[in-house]
Amino acid sequence: MRIATWNVNSITARLPRLLAWLESSGTDVLCLQEAKVSEEQFPSEQLRELGYESAVHATGRWNGVAVLSRVGIEDVVKGLPGDPGFDGSVEPRAISATCGPLRVWSVYVPNGREVDHPHYAYKLRWFEALKAAVAGDAAGSRPFAVMGDYNVAPTDDDVFDPAAFEGSTHVTAAERAALASLREAGLSDVVPRPLKYDHPFTYWDYRQLCFPKNRGMRIDLVYANAPFAKAVSDAYVDREERKGKGASDHAPVVVDLDV
Repeated sequence: MRIATWNVNSITARLPRLLAWLESSGTDVLCLQEAKVSEEQFPSEQLRELGYESAVHATGRWNGVAVLSRVGIEDVVKGLPGDPGFDGSVEPRAISATCGPLRVWSVYVPNGREVDHPHYAYKLRWFEALKAAVAGDAAGSRPFAVMGDYNVAPTDDDVFDPAAFEGSTHVTAAERAALASLREAGLSDVVPRPLKYDHPFTYWDYRQLCFPKNRGMRIDLVYANAPFAKAVSDAYVDREERKGKGASDHAPVVVDLDV
């Protein structure tokens, strides 16, 4: 099976590229983030024509997550039990589903904005809720992964220049501790190989020629339980999909499984 995760940064803006990529890549299950549409606006029919079922959790604002599958979708769960919410509302940032022999979560972790911002504290609380939500599946015997845009670079090697991020979110000790705590639930980091350069960055800002200069970050992660990790035969960042007009600022992370 081929599994992938991709922050498309608006499925409406990226739909032609998404459909073409699904046809060419042979992906069986795709976790999407930042759909930026309501569930009613989600292009389920166009995806169905390609053979994909869709499970969607979205409200039409800046978030929205989905799981696409051509091997079936069952036992869909939207949101996190105990989701802390932000500014009085619970945001659509997590969805899980069983797809054939495996179970996946598609997650879009809060950005955090600035270290002293309330959104940063919300981000850390959200990680706690995520760990509690996935603990059971992480310890199970079925292949399981939490995939998506974590908005945290796990190590200094996962950013182009650690000094450039000093004092900023995405690299703080508390955020990295939250990732480590999540791994303690029984998950490991499936690190993809880069198709170019030395580091498998997954995100490059649109500004300041960051992509041509490879000034990127690895923040789109695949955290897998032992049965999933043991089945991995390959993992890579599809950097080609970040190229050209109309690209998302994130590239897909693709994982091949022998299941």
